[in-house]
Amino acid sequence: MRGISRRGLLGTGVGAAAALGAAGCGVLGGSGGDGGDGAGRPRAGDAKGGSGGNAGAGRPQGRPIGDGSTADTGKQPKQPGRPAPLEPGQTPPQFVVFSWDGAGEVGNGLFPRFLDLARDHGAAMTFFLSGIYLLPESKKTLYRPPNNPVGASDIGYLTDAHIKDTLENVRRAWLDGHEIGTHFNGHFCGGSGSVGKWTPEDWRSEIDQAVRFVTEWKTNSGWTDLDPLPFDYRGELVGGRTPCLLGQEALLPTARKLGWRYDASSPGGRQVWPDKRQGLWDLPLQAVPFPGHSFEVLSMDYNILANQSKNSTKGAPSRYPGWKRQATEAYLAGFTRAYETNRAPFFIGNHFEQWNGGIYMDAVEEALKGMAGKKDVRLVSFRQFVDWLDAQDPKILGKLRSLGVGESPAGGWKSHLRD
Repeated sequence: MRGISRRGLLGTGVGAAAALGAAGCGVLGGSGGDGGDGAGRPRAGDAKGGSGGNAGAGRPQGRPIGDGSTADTGKQPKQPGRPAPLEPGQTPPQFVVFSWDGAGEVGNGLFPRFLDLARDHGAAMTFFLSGIYLLPESKKTLYRPPNNPVGASDIGYLTDAHIKDTLENVRRAWLDGHEIGTHFNGHFCGGSGSVGKWTPEDWRSEIDQAVRFVTEWKTNSGWTDLDPLPFDYRGELVGGRTPCLLGQEALLPTARKLGWRYDASSPGGRQVWPDKRQGLWDLPLQAVPFPGHSFEVLSMDYNILANQSKNSTKGAPSRYPGWKRQATEAYLAGFTRAYETNRAPFFIGNHFEQWNGGIYMDAVEEALKGMAGKKDVRLVSFRQFVDWLDAQDPKILGKLRSLGVGESPAGGWKSHLRD
């Protein structure tokens, strides 16, 4: 699919040999091995609603920013109420964050499909937008990637029509209450120009360019008659996910200087409550049970694919039904393990893709439906989740972090989280 990288990297095996990964993610496992509720917390009904379609009627106009590519329309709609700290002995919510790398609409209808799904199930999500997805290919020389040729990118530039579709869906996503983060720009995962070799200064250049492509798309495209994105991106941007989950250590000093609040780039995280790294919440993709195997797999679509069809995005169609079931069960197994034990937040990463006949998109949808509506479950964005974390007593968070993967609190939550 155009606009998606398939460059690989070596991941870390858990209970099996390492496998190859790609498209913004590492791989765990081996291909050949076995408005808030009454307490002010995010809840599953807070992100409902939407403003799909192309009509401009009823859209917030706001104050234009810069060349009018973006506008300050005020507080983001459909947000939960102010988070409240857990009371002593109170059972913590089960947070689930569905996130999307790249977030470009390339004519397959997946972006609006999942906006509709989120609306129907009261979910908020995080969309990590690749900046060059709003830069016309005719203007690609405006992109100066660190340690790479001018205009280079390991993901494709979108067609003009697909840029317009992406703008429409990003606009709707924000108005529906979702978060717009960043997946940076050129997705360089290998060679001398890999993001894994970048310096903090390189990351600053990359971030500045990503923000510029989002906030100056009218100048770069000449489409001055289109509606602006209804938010101040410089103020909204508080986190991202690096390509191939590489380069976090060099990114964090820059992200901290920019006032970011979290980073979602760590590979192979455990299903435990998060802590901070260099002042930012570290929110990694997580190792989850992989049905039928002794090893675990990273909670992202491509990583499951890598362990099913050996990195091929067009495996044997006869295997699709079984692979879809396995992917769905992997997500639900990770969710259930946390939900029934330590209540660690569950993070799932995705791409708008049609690999292996689109089975991973169907698996994500089925998994979300299997989680939504359960007691204490909150389907939120990363930004909403860190809002909740920042409202908690550090001592309570420390007690939550003391629980290991699949570990239930001894004596129950009333005992574990008492004063």
